[in-house]
Amino acid sequence: MKVLITGSNGQLGSEIKELASGYENLECVFKDLPKLDICDTETLTTIISDQHINAVINCAAYTAVDKAEEEEQIAQKVNSEGVLNLVDALKKVDGKLIHISTDYVFDGNHSQPYKESDPVSPIGVYGETKRAGELAVLSSSIDAIVIRTSWLYSAYGNNFVKTMLRLGNDKKSIQVVSDQKGTPTFAKDLAKTCLDILSNTGSTSISKKGKIYHYSNEGVTSWYDFARAIMEISNIDCNIIPIETKDYPTQAIRPLYSVLDKSKITSDFKVTIPHWRDSLTNCIKKINHNS
Repeated sequence: MKVLITGSNGQLGSEIKELASGYENLECVFKDLPKLDICDTETLTTIISDQHINAVINCAAYTAVDKAEEEEQIAQKVNSEGVLNLVDALKKVDGKLIHISTDYVFDGNHSQPYKESDPVSPIGVYGETKRAGELAVLSSSIDAIVIRTSWLYSAYGNNFVKTMLRLGNDKKSIQVVSDQKGTPTFAKDLAKTCLDILSNTGSTSISKKGKIYHYSNEGVTSWYDFARAIMEISNIDCNIIPIETKDYPTQAIRPLYSVLDKSKITSDFKVTIPHWRDSLTNCIKKINHNS
């Protein structure tokens, strides 16, 4: 199976790139800006057709949550219209799609893990545009699944873990929000899951009707406790001070609760999901090794 990875230079795409050689039945093609813009219909269609692509893992997205409030049109173009372009291009070659979405489609007012069947209610432009992208996939006739994830981090790119490591080494104390609950996701674990789904189960894995799945690491934490764990695992002497969301205003509202129920993906694809702290330890080792 020949698989196109869009947004291949981002956190998830980079982790897929590192793991791909371990899958003998998958031939992965990696594309990102400027060579491939999913908003460029003609180039996208040509690449999928000319390179005989059988499936796409779409990691391309506009993910600047706060900036999206000012750049709604750009976010909409990438997160919604770009996904529709992918769907249309894959329709012509009977291709399959794994599309990555987000916990931001929920408003965060739950007190128990969100199931795929729970009503969505995005509270910002980013979440709204990502939901529009989901609908583009779910309303299509192609073989496709949507995987929602949360609190993504990696040894690559910019993310919370890398920010905390940098600030922890520069400052004696850092204030971190303690009243937002969720689960971190090591992009390498999600990358493995995406590749496993395409490699192990092939065409039987993806329904023509389209299905939504949730994936994060196991466990529940707050940004405050996540930051404390980063310092502890890294042996950094930095005092993490808990604050409330109201004391750290941002342009876009964050969900206060975004824990995802993963029982569906573990059942359907026999996925084993590591605990967030174990994966964090592995990521920090990787960051230290790369530096």
